[in-house]
This record gives sequence, C-alpha cells and structure tokens, in this order.
Amino acid sequence: MTTEPVTAEAGRDFIRDIVQADLSSKKHSRIVTRFPPEPNGYLHIGHAKSIALNFGIAQEFGGKCHLRFDDTNPTKEEQEYIDSIQADVRWLGYDWGTDLYYASDYFDRLYDWAEGLIKAGYAYVDDQSQEEIRASRGTLTEPGKNSPFRDRTVEENLDLFRRMKAGEFPNGTRVLRAKIDMAAGNINLRDPVLYRILHAEHPRTGTKWSIYPSYDYAHGQSDAIEGITHSICTLEFEDHRPLYEWLLDKLPVPSKPRQYEFARLNLTYTLLSKRVLTQLVRDGHVSGWDDPRMPTIAGLKRRGVPPAAVREFVKRIGVAKANSVVDVGMLEFCIREHLNKTAQRRMAVLRPLKVVIENYPEGQVEELEAVNHPDDPAAGTRKISFGRELYIERDDFMENPPKKFFRLSPGNEVRLRYAYFVKCTGVIKNDAGEVVELRCTYDPATKGGNAPDGRKVKATMHWLSARDSVSAEIRVYNQLFSNPSPSAADFAADLNPESLEVLPEARIEPSVAADNSGEVMQFERQGYFVRDKDSAPGKPVFNRTIGLRDTFAKEVGGKV
Repeated sequence: MTTEPVTAEAGRDFIRDIVQADLSSKKHSRIVTRFPPEPNGYLHIGHAKSIALNFGIAQEFGGKCHLRFDDTNPTKEEQEYIDSIQADVRWLGYDWGTDLYYASDYFDRLYDWAEGLIKAGYAYVDDQSQEEIRASRGTLTEPGKNSPFRDRTVEENLDLFRRMKAGEFPNGTRVLRAKIDMAAGNINLRDPVLYRILHAEHPRTGTKWSIYPSYDYAHGQSDAIEGITHSICTLEFEDHRPLYEWLLDKLPVPSKPRQYEFARLNLTYTLLSKRVLTQLVRDGHVSGWDDPRMPTIAGLKRRGVPPAAVREFVKRIGVAKANSVVDVGMLEFCIREHLNKTAQRRMAVLRPLKVVIENYPEGQVEELEAVNHPDDPAAGTRKISFGRELYIERDDFMENPPKKFFRLSPGNEVRLRYAYFVKCTGVIKNDAGEVVELRCTYDPATKGGNAPDGRKVKATMHWLSARDSVSAEIRVYNQLFSNPSPSAADFAADLNPESLEVLPEARIEPSVAADNSGEVMQFERQGYFVRDKDSAPGKPVFNRTIGLRDTFAKEVGGKV
C-alpha cells in the first residue's frame, strides 16, 4: 500500500459508493480487489489510474488488493515485462504484500472446469478456422450461424478436447467454444472461444500445455478463485460482463465476484494503445519503453515525474462511467505543483554565450550565497563562484532588441542573480557574423543585486562561472505528438519533429554535477530537470521533466 496516509472520502465516485454500500449491508465483510495486467508490455499512465483505483479502494476500506498477471498468451509474454510491472506498481507507492498471483497458477483447475462445461452440454470443440468463426458470428443487426460442429456428442467433445490438451493437433485447427446462443444480441455471448491450441513454451509452465484459456474464460474464474469482491475493469469490458456472469453461474466456483466498469484514461497529445507503444519502440521512433517521451510509467519515472504527482492527477480526474478526454495540461499542472514545493533550485545555462566583465579583476574569484528554495528556509543556502568570465543564456541577449526586450543588449543594464548589475559594452562576432562573446562592465556597489543609488533594472538573469561550471548534456523533451488527437491508425504522421532537443554543451553548477541522488531540481528560469541513467563520469546527462510554464499549446516544440 502507499507509504503516505490515505484519508477515506466516502462518496467520491460511484465505485466507492458501491463498495461502501456493500460493506454497510454486510454483503462483504472485507473488500478484495485486484490489478490484473497482461505481461506483454510496459504499463502506462492509463494503468496508473487503474492501479490507484484498485489499490486505493483496498486501502481506504481496510481490504487488500492482489497483483495478478494474466499470463494466458505465452507468445507475447516476457519476464522483462513482469519485472517492470512490479517495479512500476511499487514506484507508484503501492504494495500487494504476499498476494502475488498468476492466471497460470489456475491452469489445471480451469481445464477441469472446461471439461465440466463439456459434460454439462455447455461447450463443444469447433474445427472451423478463426476466419470461419469470425464470418459466422454475425453482426450487431444480424444473428450468427451455428457451427456445423455445434451438436457433437459429449463423448466426442471430451475426446477431442483431451487430444487438444495432449498436443495432437496443430495450431489453429480446433478451439473449444462455449455453447450459449448464436442469436444473442450481445455478440460476446455467441459461442465465445474458451480455449485455443498454441504450441508455445510458457514462461512459468514450460511445455506442459498445448492449449491456453482465453482472457474471458480465465479472468472471471481467477477472480472467483481468489475471492475478489469487486472486479473493476475499464469500460470496454462492459459488454463482456454477461459472459463473465454466465461462466460464474455455470461453473462450481468458490465465490461470485461482481464486475464493475469505469471509463479508461484518455489524454490529449497522447496515445495509450499497446500496439502503438510497441510499434514506437520497434520502429525506433523512441529510444525504448522508458524513453521520457513515452506515456509509460517507466518513461515518466525516467523523466523525473514524481509518483505523488501521478497519484494526485488520478485523484483529480476522478472515476466516471462515461469516456472522455483529459487535457494533458492537468497532468503537467500536478507535476509542476508538486515539484515547485519539493525541488531545490540550481542554475544551469542550456545554450551558453560567454561574457567577459572587463573591469572585474583578472584571477579574482568570490563566493556568493544562493538560496536552495525560496519558500523553504530549512533548505538552506549554497555557495556559487563569480569571476571575470561567465556564461549567460544565449536567448538572454539581443543585439537589436524589440521595444519590450529587457534583458541584455548593447548599453542595457541587467541584474545577475545573487551578484551584480552588469552592462553590455561590446559584442564579438565570428567570421559568419554570429555573436560569440560579450564584453560587459559591472558595478561593484550593486553586490547582492541592489543599487545604493536606487536605480532599477527590469531583468534578472541567471549565469554561471566559466571557470567552475561543468559541461553537461541536456535533453529537452516536448510532447511526442503535435496533434492533440493523434491518429492510432497513422500515428507516425502526427509525431512531433521537435519532441526532443539535445543540448550537448550546456553548463551546470558543480554541485549539480556531483549530485547522484536522482532528485529533480529546478534550473532557475528553465524548468525542472533530473539526472538521466545515461550519465557517465565526467559527462552528466539531464532530462527536462517539465518547463516552468505551459508553452506547448501555444507553440509546438517551443524552446524553454
């Protein structure tokens, strides 16, 4: 469970209302929920909503939440995904204790129950191909057609099913189907597939099985075996609930869980389709599942997003019955709000421009005091070095500025944070006419940032000592998609060409370079940044978690 205290807020959403009513009526004495991911990919921000809902409800109402892997498709499952899912759930602040389960734990019991369905006349072996089954299923307005194998005898079905289990038949040649109603208004009740032949080695059961249960068959029965009281699913499973209940009614299950559906998370500028996310990785559009542009939990973590901000975001969007799209700005607001309170301040120059203060003594270095957090005196202060040669941000200088440009320009005076007033007196250019260095003078009487004569300046700029600052690579991340509603069918067309800007010659404070804590820092006037795993001795790498302001909606790919 979360390490932070959770205050129960009765009536916050319809699912919590149901849970409270079930406890009050004594329908259940203890709540048991579950989070049942398929181990065939990495979790994403949408899963975070489900995780927080299932684990949160269990905690708030004094129950427990199981982590159960729906490992019924061995061709797509890997230990890497199992490990990453467990790490992601823990990172979000939740723990399943000893309640870690796998659908494969129940394969023997599920098989025995499937034989029971055959003996009771509720299931049969179908020799039709997948395409034939799909074609005969009908449409929303037309009933399906019975399989020519639907009326096989119990004895023949048992014999074929056992031979399927023994591995006698090739993949795709036979399936076990429930015998319900091919004219049912709900297509999920038109003799759904319960088992298919799949000659594949399973990560946990090896080569024991040649047949594997469908999700619809394994899901409800796994819930029943584990004594789940509230099986909480996303809205696309609403039409599957009649089948869920039909199977529970026909099988000798030890409990009768109830399924409830809520609206899944949809975000602007984001695609959460596992197919799309997999293709983004495989096609090299991103560097991997944990690329900081990915909406995966691993990507959010690498980007420096605090788990508390994700939990707060999920709390704010709430739990609803109808699908909707949430503005990604709400997630970004939660991230900024949290980091503004917790992140210590440092200075970094992302696109350096050299400044020489001509009237500052050569060789002299002085230590200035800088605050670590303006709203938290307990965070203390640190020393930063000031000398004759500095770096400022290239965007903080314009040779021919517009009227309302108050930063550095020829003849203009500005304040250097924690230091002095400086005035630009000269500009040095290279052969191409590009500005490569500025010459300035400083006023020794303005140490600390105020002039004894009361004169004012309209801009305060950050800076770093050329001698003491450290070179670093900064990766500035923006939204992966430039379209607020990217197309899952043609997602490549909506990719933002400016989703990543690499700045290889940035400068950072020595204390930042030496900090291996992994904590997010605010680079003043720039945004929030975190050390990346690609950092190496002598070559620190930092990722931008998020900018200080929401500029993406105004100008896609705008620089910080």
